[in-house]
Parts: sequence; structure tokens; C-alpha cells
Amino acid sequence: MNPDLTEAEMRRALFGDTEPLPNVAVPPEQEPVPEVGFVKPSPPAAKKNAAKAFTPRLQVTLRVGNEFEGKTFELIHEADTLSKLLAEQEAVKVARKKYRYIEVVSVKSM
Repeated sequence: MNPDLTEAEMRRALFGDTEPLPNVAVPPEQEPVPEVGFVKPSPPAAKKNAAKAFTPRLQVTLRVGNEFEGKTFELIHEADTLSKLLAEQEAVKVARKKYRYIEVVSVKSM
């Protein structure tokens, strides 16, 4: 950097010329307004059934009953998840509403 610069030269270097450019008023050109016509919308076309994406499913088999070491039933619950733990928890939660004793037999992929 040159130490011989004056204050005016430094201002000009930093902020540019202080002389404003002459303003020239240019009348804006008006664009022609396009004619607007009303068109009735066509009736919606019949929706096509999109192919359903593959949904991962697990089948949880439970042994349930209301008597301790009594008669039991096999209950099958289908869960829409990949997690075996979540599928098992969901199946047990649903079975708890009706049965007291619940045992998980298996969790299989469908």
C-alpha cells in the first residue's frame, strides 16, 4: 500500500467516485395487455390406481389365555414394520386388551 495517498484518494479507492451519475429518465414502455378469454375447465379424468408400493410386514404368533397354565389360544398379528421388536410390542399391546397371559411364539417375515 502506498503511504503517500491523500484522504480524497483513499475515499475514492474505497467508495468510488462521489460524483453522482446523471439520471436520465426513460419512459417505461407499455406492453400490450393480452386478451383474457374464459375457458371452462374440463371434467377431471378418472384417476388411475397407482401400483401400491411394497409394504414390509411381519407376522407375530402369540399364545394367549386368561388362566394361568390353563387353556391357551394361538393368536396371529400382522404388523406393518421391519422391526421385529416393534412388531412384537404392538402384538402384545393388542393382545393385552383381551387376554391376561401372553407368550410370544414366533416373529416371521411375510
